[in-house]
Amino acid sequence: MTDYKNLKLIATSSPHIREKTNTTTIMRDVCIALLPALAIAVWNWGVRPLILTVVSVVACVGFEWLYRKAMKKTNTVGDMSAVVTGILLAFVCPVYLPYWMIVVGAFFAIVVAKQLYGGIGKNFVNPALIGRAALLGCYASAMTTWAAPMVKAPLGSTVDAATAATPMAIMKSGDFAALTSTYSLADMFIGRIGGSIGEVSAVMLLLGGAYLVARKVINWHTPAAYILTVAVVTFIFPKGNDPLQWMLYNVLGGGLMLGAIFMATDYATSPVTKKGQLIFGLGCGLLTVMIRYFGSYPEGVCYSILVMNCTTWLIDKYVKPQRFGVSKKEAAK
Repeated sequence: MTDYKNLKLIATSSPHIREKTNTTTIMRDVCIALLPALAIAVWNWGVRPLILTVVSVVACVGFEWLYRKAMKKTNTVGDMSAVVTGILLAFVCPVYLPYWMIVVGAFFAIVVAKQLYGGIGKNFVNPALIGRAALLGCYASAMTTWAAPMVKAPLGSTVDAATAATPMAIMKSGDFAALTSTYSLADMFIGRIGGSIGEVSAVMLLLGGAYLVARKVINWHTPAAYILTVAVVTFIFPKGNDPLQWMLYNVLGGGLMLGAIFMATDYATSPVTKKGQLIFGLGCGLLTVMIRYFGSYPEGVCYSILVMNCTTWLIDKYVKPQRFGVSKKEAAK
């Protein structure tokens, strides 16, 4: 018979099950997942994308440290969330963006979009996208000057640097023949195209997304719903001669892959339930296509995610799991 008197029992409060996963490990995994896209950017344009990313990261971490210090709050720079914001902010900006401008964007991302609402987990919109939206509103010319693919960008002044139209800009012009002759689908998939630093290589972004899913950092629901919605709508309503080709250019071009995998899956600004994540991805996809088709701006990923960020509370309110032991009628009361 078991001698219960000799058992060593420890009484503690919940939670009783703990994991090694925390904010820092999650953010570290996101940084690792973004490295392949950064490597393609360096291969495409040289060292400048790396320097711009480092400047963005340092600025984001610096602003977070300064704000928390000034407000006499516990410093949170160790959780690496500011590092991820800095990388993503650089990834949604052109290669030729002046270094001081990325610092301005970092201020809006960290101070305005994140810290003024209480810090990590309390912001209701994606900080990196707010930084990009602010930069586009303040410095439209610099934010729409795109480096030519496979041309090394100068480290200093970019006044005489080589520029080229992005696939999305050509698609917006309606000249589908010029699009297919300028950029092949292979170029789009690998990353031999113009665009923002981190959005050009679909294969590297998919590789990073697969890593995050395997590490259980994100679910597949939002990215799949987002990308599939854009694919279906652009296939059904093509603006090119070949619906399949038009759909593939829309899926592989612009910031769709980057936004769907790394932006729309942000914990603080997206729904918590799987059904809610599917609805969120569907909404992002529909808004992206509407902006691309009917808006004056050739890309719609940034604003579609920001708009859907503002509906997250509503989705979470009406799409929530049923409580165990409570009927639907009782739950509705």
